[in-house]
Amino acid sequence: MNTREEKLEAFGKLLDIMDELREKCPWDREQTLESLRNLTIEETYELADAIIENDLDEIRTELGDIMLHIVFYAKIGAEKKSFDIKDVLDAVNTKLVYRHPHVFGDREVSGTGEVISNWEELKLKENNGNKRVLGGVPNSLPALIKAHRVQDKARAVGFDWANRDDIWQKVEEEIEEVRHEIAGGDPVRMEKEFGDLLFSVVNAARLFGIEPESALERTNKKFISRFNYIEEQARQKSVPLKELGLTEMDKLWEEAKSLE
Repeated sequence: MNTREEKLEAFGKLLDIMDELREKCPWDREQTLESLRNLTIEETYELADAIIENDLDEIRTELGDIMLHIVFYAKIGAEKKSFDIKDVLDAVNTKLVYRHPHVFGDREVSGTGEVISNWEELKLKENNGNKRVLGGVPNSLPALIKAHRVQDKARAVGFDWANRDDIWQKVEEEIEEVRHEIAGGDPVRMEKEFGDLLFSVVNAARLFGIEPESALERTNKKFISRFNYIEEQARQKSVPLKELGLTEMDKLWEEAKSLE
């Protein structure tokens, strides 16, 4: 692996490249904090895809793209005389030391759960204690990830199920309420109860150590792969997919499943 000096040299080179791009490249010169936002979101999802696939080469590549964006934002911040990359790093360094008193101080912890609890407790004390427990969850997070985050943050301050197995009764209750509202036919109430059901299922995943976003994405990819197999088989038979029939589709689905 690379030495610390080599790592610092590479980071310095990226800073130099960013300075050159900002000065000499028309596209880079035109970028703003706002114009980079959607590109950063896209790069983050590309990193997430690489992690799901456990593609270490691609993870390295996508981390580089995200690092470029961080340096780009810091460069724009410096031009605005608001902050530069040192300010960014100083802020995160200070936060990490403050929120890890069991590492950089004399506080003792019994395990990961207490580390998380301390983190949330210390976070609430920042900004003169004006932060709320759920205040740090971004509004624009996808709903599935947001559900997991708000549940996790509530757990960190002690609001959680005493017995995680009890969640299954809650899930079953929510399923019955969904069925009841579907029978009633009120679309507003149906949506409400579906939301409650999904929230309870996310809660179950969290309680048993499953990351729901990753779990669902793996299932999405599995479905796409099997459906693509059905489509390819229909194409080879020169049969329009709609005319294949559900029985034949089910058969091909099982074939695709057996090939995994």
